[in-house]
Amino acid sequence: MSRPVSIAVHGASGRMGQAVLRLALGSMETSVVAALVRPDAPLAGKPLRDAFGDAAGDLRYSTSLDAKIAPAVLIDFGSPHAFEGALAIATARRIAFVSGTTGLNPAQHAAMKKAAATIPVLWSANFSLGIAVLARLSRQAARALAAWDCEIAEAHHRNKKDAPSGTALALGRAIADARGVEFDRVAELDRLTTPRGDASSIGFAVSRSGDTVGEHTVVFAAAGERIELVHRASDRDIFARGALRAAAWIADLPAGLHVLGDVLGLGRD
Repeated sequence: MSRPVSIAVHGASGRMGQAVLRLALGSMETSVVAALVRPDAPLAGKPLRDAFGDAAGDLRYSTSLDAKIAPAVLIDFGSPHAFEGALAIATARRIAFVSGTTGLNPAQHAAMKKAAATIPVLWSANFSLGIAVLARLSRQAARALAAWDCEIAEAHHRNKKDAPSGTALALGRAIADARGVEFDRVAELDRLTTPRGDASSIGFAVSRSGDTVGEHTVVFAAAGERIELVHRASDRDIFARGALRAAAWIADLPAGLHVLGDVLGLGRD
């Protein structure tokens, strides 16, 4: 059996950070060596054992990565304003970087691309392996049905702040790319207030209610027929499992920029 992949988790006190820690600590394939939180986080300095039992050993939540600790991968599920700090740690320490932080601005995406010149980087708006397949299917349909209308609907829990979701936007960008059009030109981000434009436009509809984990529907429609590609998530652990699989995959790779589909060998055509 190969050695476990050592990981540090940035944004460890958040919902996704906690899920990653729980699954990683219970796996024989990963070894958690650091749980990083912001300086003002209530968990700072507290032992992970309180939440995760003996599997956590003597680990404590920390606000910086000890120089003596050398994780193979830094998994980031923090906030956009903390993202630069996480990427800076990975770049300075030459650690593979896996991030699921959404709401990033163009400059932050550009920073990831620059970092990929020196370290392996994988960012995804959604670490569900099913969503990676949905994106591939959406690209294929968009290319084959270039003249059909395309709409994307997404639903999440009532506390999700960004809308449309990062996943919906990523799906839209994949479709626009497959059709060879500029996403910002064809995206209609609020279907409730924006009527459909020409055939190349991509409309978005958003729902925020209850405890919905995540639902995404991509619709291609023409006169007399329609295709619906649907993914529904009912358990948040799927995202943590996807991130851990990505971490195991990227750990020994050379520098470069990757997407979740690469982990599954889906290609990018």
